[in-house]
Amino acid sequence: MLVALLTPGSAVGQAVDIPTSQPPNLGDLKQQIREYQRSGAYDRDLAAVAAAAQAFVEQRAGEVSKPALVLDIDETSLSNWPQLEANDFGYIPKGPCRNLPEGPCGSLAWDFTLRAKAIEPTLALFNAAKAKGVSVFFITGRRESERRVTAANLRAAGYHGWAGLVMREPNDKRSIADYKSGERAKIEVKGYLIIANMGDQPSDLAGGHAERGFLLPDPFYRIP
Repeated sequence: MLVALLTPGSAVGQAVDIPTSQPPNLGDLKQQIREYQRSGAYDRDLAAVAAAAQAFVEQRAGEVSKPALVLDIDETSLSNWPQLEANDFGYIPKGPCRNLPEGPCGSLAWDFTLRAKAIEPTLALFNAAKAKGVSVFFITGRRESERRVTAANLRAAGYHGWAGLVMREPNDKRSIADYKSGERAKIEVKGYLIIANMGDQPSDLAGGHAERGFLLPDPFYRIP
């Protein structure tokens, strides 16, 4: 395809051959993600998945003994949007987080601010499950060193009375899928039946050990 481009110092368009198809542009994709989040479409999609999970949990809870619900934390139970936007969706594990809404904002430093807000449809699911006698467990990829601040942030966001908070040990080298499925298996050994497992990553749900899996939308990052 030929298009006319104006080059510096020239009043005449230069014909340039441009392929009819081009790969996705990262800048365009980031703008689409921001619009998805700001338009309310992201919130609506979160709510739709969480509502389906809640309906299933409420119906199934009375049919089994020791029912359990497993929830991921980041972008499932708590939103890290201010940090994600400040970092232009890049992952910055270390360093300070002092200039929000400007970046950079180190991921670990952000967690220690306790400013992550509840994802409200998940909080509603959490409370509905407890009201039905379902034990709720959090299984997160966060490391054990963050237990105190993670528990404090969950409580500050409105999550109270969970049955367990599972975090990765420092030397755990398993993939997220293997780690989380293994931890769900440990919950089953205690006599629980995990009727629902909800997360934002396919790796949160992989490996079984749950009757139903519910995948929330997450266009921001992928954890294999």
